[in-house]
Amino acid sequence: MSAETDIDTGRRAGWRAPRFDWTIAIFVVLALLLVVLVASPLSRLVIESFSDPKTGAFTLQNFAAIFGRARYMTAYWHTIQLAAVTVALALFFALPMAFAVSRTDTPLRGLMYFGVIGAFIIPPFLGAIGWILLAGPNAGWLNQLWRAVTGFEGPLLNVFSMWGLAFVIAINVFPLIFIFATSAFDLISSEMEEAAAIHGAGPLRTTWLITLPLALPAVLGACMLVFLETIALYGTPALIAIPARYNVATTQLTTFFEYPAKVELAMAFSVPMVLITIVLLVIQRLMLRGGTVAVSGKGGSRQPMKIGGWKWVLLGHGAFVTLLAVVLPAGMLITTSFSVAWAKPPSFDNLTLANYVEILFEQQTVRDAMWNTIKVALSGATICTAMGFLLAYTVIRKLVPYAQILTFLTLAPVAVPGIVLAICFYAAYAGPPLSLYGSSLLIVIAFVTRFLPISFLSCSSGIRSLNPELEEAVRIHGGSRLRALTDVVAPVLKKSLLGVWILVFVICSRELSTAMFLSSYQNRVISILTLDLSEQGEYEMLAAMGVVLLAITTLVVVVGMRLLGRDFMLRRN
Repeated sequence: MSAETDIDTGRRAGWRAPRFDWTIAIFVVLALLLVVLVASPLSRLVIESFSDPKTGAFTLQNFAAIFGRARYMTAYWHTIQLAAVTVALALFFALPMAFAVSRTDTPLRGLMYFGVIGAFIIPPFLGAIGWILLAGPNAGWLNQLWRAVTGFEGPLLNVFSMWGLAFVIAINVFPLIFIFATSAFDLISSEMEEAAAIHGAGPLRTTWLITLPLALPAVLGACMLVFLETIALYGTPALIAIPARYNVATTQLTTFFEYPAKVELAMAFSVPMVLITIVLLVIQRLMLRGGTVAVSGKGGSRQPMKIGGWKWVLLGHGAFVTLLAVVLPAGMLITTSFSVAWAKPPSFDNLTLANYVEILFEQQTVRDAMWNTIKVALSGATICTAMGFLLAYTVIRKLVPYAQILTFLTLAPVAVPGIVLAICFYAAYAGPPLSLYGSSLLIVIAFVTRFLPISFLSCSSGIRSLNPELEEAVRIHGGSRLRALTDVVAPVLKKSLLGVWILVFVICSRELSTAMFLSSYQNRVISILTLDLSEQGEYEMLAAMGVVLLAITTLVVVVGMRLLGRDFMLRRN
């Protein structure tokens, strides 16, 4: 039988050749967009760092200039020193809280969650402002109280020091360790702890010999992330390290953009930071992979450990950390926002609503910054969630060749500190031919690139849990891939997508490092305006602005909790 006869027979039977699914073209375009979005700016890091600024020829002179100057080497050393101290403090804050919540019968464990979520919601730069007002050596409220009670002239606390800087960063980043440690503790069966108790081991000895070693890989992995978060942070060092004359890598990077700008030196200075990040991320992944079997304990019972009087110690520790991380800085910001002069003691004469009237109705600059922040956060969260969802679907369902390359490109920004990524975008898109500097679009693009890994990983986990037969049923009945996505996959994963959107929105609204080199006077966001007002000493207006931002992000998080559960922001995949 000839081929023509086969075709005619098929037509008579009602058979039709399968139509080309044009939605595949959407995924191909999406893959190409990712290449442009990630590969182009990140490639500038390598190109600029090895290029002569005058001729464009290959050179190692930029690295020679960096490693040949003591000031730059001191900045690296101070950064590593600061990160190590911050990790130690964050570990002290987070580990007892995680243990109390996950493994023990400590009462009021909801207080611990309040402290962790509150520390996450408060942006690092606002937390730093709160502690500057509390522990400034001269006018800080705690030091004023110390002098009034004791009569001593010297300050009790000095936030403008390496230890003060590490403390302020640690109370903001300790939720990372809490999340990883709690996840590890939750997977440990209590049968081994019960066996130790039967053989006469007390709660302290059981915890030290059994519980902590099993959770150690996850805890060490979290410490790596805190270390990386510290070396990449800009806002808090800008507010505290610069006045303290404690030079760190991120504040040093800004000096390369003083006139005349030396972008090639900034890129060369950034390369070691990126290499450190890559190495620590690899170590962190190996640690977590190595700890999977040790902490799995699937099928075992998980009963709260009876720890006797130690539960009150853990409760006191959790309350103390919550006081330091949330109550004191937030309370200080609220008090300052209603004050005529923040350094004066509380009184009716010092009480005013003028700061809120000024930022909401009189100061166009502040209103513009608040609107820009909301606009950028909304756009960034929406685009990031949509792209992460589509890219995860493309990769998991293998809709394009070499899908693993897309995974690598999507996750690549994780290895680049936010301030370095901002410099890459500045070099790639600020000038001709696109000339995007001064537009909110450039900030949105940078935010999407920076936080796309969060959306991608969360969506990948959800898509893997879906049976592809659901989508195939749509296609059998004539639907396209896009129809399957909109009618089946997205509705099933709508809670996960909403959780990702809220998480990215909150992060975008508080992000400073990535916006640092990409904002101009016309498109400043609140985080950038905070630095300007701090330099001018306008703490009352700054505090009012910060309280409004906190109110907006808190409302978004509360809505998320009502819809998705109390701990939706503390989950990790």
